[in-house]
Amino acid sequence: MCITLLRTFSSRTNLFITHSMAMRQSSDMAKFKETLKAAKEVVILSGAGISAESGIPTFRGAGGYWRKYQASSLATPEAFRHSPSLVWEFYHYRREVAAKAQPNQGHIAIAYYESTHESEKKITVITQNVDGLHVRAGTKNLIELHGNLYKTRCTKCKEVLVNNDSPICEALAGRGAPDVNVVGSDIPVKSLPHCKKSDCGGLLRPHIVWFGESLNAAVLNKAETAMATCDICLVVGTSSVVYPAAMFAPKAAARGAVVAEFNLEPTPATSDFHYYFEGPCGTTLPKALFD
Repeated sequence: MCITLLRTFSSRTNLFITHSMAMRQSSDMAKFKETLKAAKEVVILSGAGISAESGIPTFRGAGGYWRKYQASSLATPEAFRHSPSLVWEFYHYRREVAAKAQPNQGHIAIAYYESTHESEKKITVITQNVDGLHVRAGTKNLIELHGNLYKTRCTKCKEVLVNNDSPICEALAGRGAPDVNVVGSDIPVKSLPHCKKSDCGGLLRPHIVWFGESLNAAVLNKAETAMATCDICLVVGTSSVVYPAAMFAPKAAARGAVVAEFNLEPTPATSDFHYYFEGPCGTTLPKALFD
């Protein structure tokens, strides 16, 4: 009996907390814009949702497969060691898709906000995306947590370089199509991208933080520093389930920063935030960031 009563009480308490958070949360755009106007340090944290609106497939949901492979299973050091040719075909496909995509109104709104307020506010954009769309939209103060599709890293000398070649090497021309009937890759490793330094020649890999790898310490520190001092944080198109980025906004809210979420649907962290605006980022962000 006591256990049953305790469970009932706990359930009612959780409902009360959830209801209280909902009561405190606002979707008042005018009120949010006043709060944003008063802020001196602004962080915008973006995830796959904003890029999905530009046609970039995501690792989760309907876009989570390439050919018959779970995309996340190819984004690992183990997959690259086992079959660098297959992984490079996958990333060649991703590079080509991203190159054809265009920044949407959400990306443009963020870049516009930065350009028009950078003289009066410290504005930092932190993205989990690797597609380069924020840069193409015009964002300047950008932290790319997970790397960039258009950068390579030498597996031997570790040099990181920007590479926008299409294709990145001749052997990948016409390859990488998401044909479910294609299995594996027959591209010789010697034909894959290699370091061009005469004293190296090491195999290149995409400069992406793969599953099982840690974020670059300097990049993570820069992001955490921005999150630790911001007055307001906009969470844009992110599921809030990929760590460590998933804890950035909840920790900011816990220390007193205002957090506003812009998403198609609520996430596990939504109840921790002060504002929630439902809908496509390309629709909600211009309303929030255009004067």
